[in-house]
Parts: sequence; C-alpha cells; structure tokens
Amino acid sequence: MILDVEGLCAAYVGLSDILFGVNLHVERGEVVALIGRNGVGKTTTFRSIMGLLRPKAGEVRFKGEDITGRRPHQIALMGVGLVPGDRQIFMDLTVWENLDLGRKRGSTQGVWTVEKIFELFPALDMYQKRKGGNLSGGEQQMLAIARTLMGNPELVLMDEPSEGLAPLIVRDLRSAVLRVRDEGISILLAEQNFEFCAATCSRAYVMEKGQVVWQGQMKELEADTAVKSRYLLL
Repeated sequence: MILDVEGLCAAYVGLSDILFGVNLHVERGEVVALIGRNGVGKTTTFRSIMGLLRPKAGEVRFKGEDITGRRPHQIALMGVGLVPGDRQIFMDLTVWENLDLGRKRGSTQGVWTVEKIFELFPALDMYQKRKGGNLSGGEQQMLAIARTLMGNPELVLMDEPSEGLAPLIVRDLRSAVLRVRDEGISILLAEQNFEFCAATCSRAYVMEKGQVVWQGQMKELEADTAVKSRYLLL
C-alpha cells in the first residue's frame, strides 16, 4: 500500500469542521477516484494529505511512514506530487521554465524527463517558449500535470483535472492518466466527472459532507444507480 489515510478530520481556522473521519487507501500502480459534488471535502482531503492543512485528528501514511502534519516540501521530497485544482502554473514563465522548476533538485534519476514529458504531451513540445499565461486552459492543465511529474513522484494527487475542459482535451487527459499509471505511478483523482473516473479508475470513494459514504470497485459504482442518484446527481 502506498497511501493509507485513517480517521482524517480537518477544519479551517474560524470555520466549521470539514472532514469527519475520512478513511481511504491507494495501492501501488492504482488509479483511485475520490468522487463527489463541489464542496464535499475532496480538496480539503488533498490539502490534509499534502501537509497544506494540518489535520485535527487521524493519520496519513505514505509507504508505511506517518507523514501526518509534515511540511509540504518534505512530503513532496518523499515522493508525493500534487496537481492543484487551480493549476498554479507560473503565468509569466515559459513552458520549459515551468517544467524546469518542477525538477527534484539533487536527483538525476527518475522516469520523467523533459523529453518523456513531451512524448506524453506533444502540445507542450510545440509551445516550449510560450508563457504559461498564453496557453489555453487544456494546455495549462497539461503543464500543471507535467510540472508535477518532473519531480518524479511515486504518488500523484490530481484535483479536478477535467474541470472546465473541452471533451477532446478531456479525452487526451484520460489517455495521459493511463499512461502515467502504466509507468508505475499511483494516482488519487478527485473529480466530479463520473465518466472521466469510470474510464481511468479501478476503485472509487464517494464523498458527501466531509465523509466517505461509499467505497468499492468502479464497476460496482457504475451499476449502482441509487448511489449515483443520491450522491452524484446522475
């Protein structure tokens, strides 16, 4: 098991509690969906795993080691990468400069090189000298994923990667996620887009009001019309 989250509770300063005992796990080489509507706690779960928000209770273990409450840069150096929902690319820097900033310093090893990134996302190769702010939304999402991969993580947290993108771009992102998985990287995917999850994920956790209310194989969720209607509005 590469990621194990047990009893995770979290809140933002001055606000009500957001997470209430979240349990989930990701095996090596898996793509797992954390699926639910806006505001159910998916992003807060990611922020808590990544150390951007200190949990009130619970435990986060990465490769068997307790990383609860560690600083984000420490968690990143251990091998966890985050693709944030708002992308957070550097708009005034070129594609190549954004990718260069994503490298894990002091390491010359790893699957993901600039050349391999350009094989995964050919559009970025075409626009190496273009500034991030001049890319389309889909290209910015590709760059956000690519920059995270440049750190050669073992686990990637992707927050709403398909949100607001055209269907053709979403199709390309689906293929990219599967190719990343085939390189042995585990992925935890927070999404509202059920079709995207169904095409990429083997298992799913459904969130509602800061809790996991369903978990199981993605094929089981596809067939469970009651759960989809109640929690996903499908």
